[in-house]
Amino acid sequence: MKFSIFQDTRQGQRRYNQDRIAYCYSREALMMVVADGMGGHLHGEVAAQIAVQYLTEVFQREAKPSLSDPFLFLSRGLTNAHHAIVDYSFDRDLPEAPRTTCVACVVQDGLAYWAHSGDSRLYVLRRGQVLLRTRDHSRVQMMLDEGLISPEEAMVHPGRNKIFSSLGGHTSPQIDFSRKTPLAAGDVVLLCTDGVWGPLENEQIARSLSGTTLSQSIPLLMDLAEREGGVHCDNLSLIAMVWEDGDSPQTVSTQTLALDHFTTQMEGLARSRLPASASDLSDEEIERAISEINNAIRKYSK
Repeated sequence: MKFSIFQDTRQGQRRYNQDRIAYCYSREALMMVVADGMGGHLHGEVAAQIAVQYLTEVFQREAKPSLSDPFLFLSRGLTNAHHAIVDYSFDRDLPEAPRTTCVACVVQDGLAYWAHSGDSRLYVLRRGQVLLRTRDHSRVQMMLDEGLISPEEAMVHPGRNKIFSSLGGHTSPQIDFSRKTPLAAGDVVLLCTDGVWGPLENEQIARSLSGTTLSQSIPLLMDLAEREGGVHCDNLSLIAMVWEDGDSPQTVSTQTLALDHFTTQMEGLARSRLPASASDLSDEEIERAISEINNAIRKYSK
């Protein structure tokens, strides 16, 4: 495989950042995942952390060097992450289960496979235009589908952040899957939370990632989304990958990667990412939270 990849996350105007992002690749497969946590006092970030960490760990265990069934990996991965979040909530006797949106993508043999729950999105961009996009599990998307509001009205609708599917919570998630999607050289696969896409039109996103390297375009796109989001700007997180057929200084080539080796980019739960309201947690309490996350994941990692 040959590709270039870039990820970024920002706090926006919120008190803390509950988004989690990661990517991991073996010699023959690449997995990317973005999650947007919901729930107060650390719990939303924990839900997102469980989803991202679980999918990454299972990918590392199974993609040696490729997945036998990418759709089955995605189905089991998102479903088991949901159950792990519910177990975490049950074990801690939380009055309300934390939740997270999640969108995950596998690229293997020149094909992209993805699945999502909630309103974190995946775009496939080709030659500066949106080729494909996931459909949000949201009230506003339903109103759009029924012709009750226009796309312009959707961008400012007061219920635009109300979603009806997520991982965690008290109901089983709706998980939508793509078709096998062949990638052409130069195609961009973008996964992002609503803090990125919410203030922007699809055409703005597509144009921003056209004709330049990801290391140049992504910071500018994040600046634009943050500026357009204004005083209500949400957390912003994204991963973008360009499918390549040549070599450049930023191109990743997995040809020489050992069959059982992986490259992973994922941040763990850390004091620097804890909400301000949890800044008085002791090191022991932080370690306990990490241990509880790992225990919730371990139940479904067999």
